[in-house]
Amino acid sequence: MDKKYWVPALEKSDLVLQAISEQPSGLKLIDLSKRLGINKSSMFSLLATMEALDWVVREDDATYSLGSKLGYIGNAFFKQFSLIDRFRKEASVTKHVLKETIQLAKLERNEVLYLAKEEMPSPVRLSSEPGIKFPAHATALGKAMLAWVDEPDFGTLYASETLDPCLTPHTLQKRSDLIRQLEDVRTNGYAYDLQEAVMGFCCVAAPVRSGNGKVVAAISCSMFQHEWEAKRDLARNEICALAERLSQYQTTT
Repeated sequence: MDKKYWVPALEKSDLVLQAISEQPSGLKLIDLSKRLGINKSSMFSLLATMEALDWVVREDDATYSLGSKLGYIGNAFFKQFSLIDRFRKEASVTKHVLKETIQLAKLERNEVLYLAKEEMPSPVRLSSEPGIKFPAHATALGKAMLAWVDEPDFGTLYASETLDPCLTPHTLQKRSDLIRQLEDVRTNGYAYDLQEAVMGFCCVAAPVRSGNGKVVAAISCSMFQHEWEAKRDLARNEICALAERLSQYQTTT
């Protein structure tokens, strides 16, 4: 990373957390200051801030241990891998019911990041490999997650009335049109992409929620446009059911 954008205070905080993790309830402020070469006044400010954020806890004997916020963040980190594992198990069944590929993704600002997919053999391979990103407004997956983004955050993500990029002649090009579609998504619980991301393909997606109801990911099924009318209802029902099963798993883990 270019050091031009480096934040020294974050680097120091990282060193403090590492030291505490290696010796929980064993180091006081003065010990951390000497070990890391950080003067006492700076160390006091770092520890006070991290304590207020629940990153660390100051014990009765003035030593420090890791705080509950780090446990929450760590649990969320590992849950995303648990979700992928559960997705593979559950979607491997659904894909055979639909005879179509099933995809899992999460929202990163105004883009969809593909995490995993269960693929059916096909002469045409979908470009949605894990790690690939697509503009959220052009995908059913993106709409299934954008529908529950808070209004201020949504306004930041889409500050202009014009939506870019335009991937096909069917891609939404106005924020106002996107907002209307997201209202339908919230009402119905699922989203469509009708040749908006890739010509010749249609898609249905549904959100996956965590235990507190927050949308953490979405799943979708894509198929050729000429198969869409015959399989749309089945795909919608199966994807919604799969999303519900994955959400229940998130609640119990």
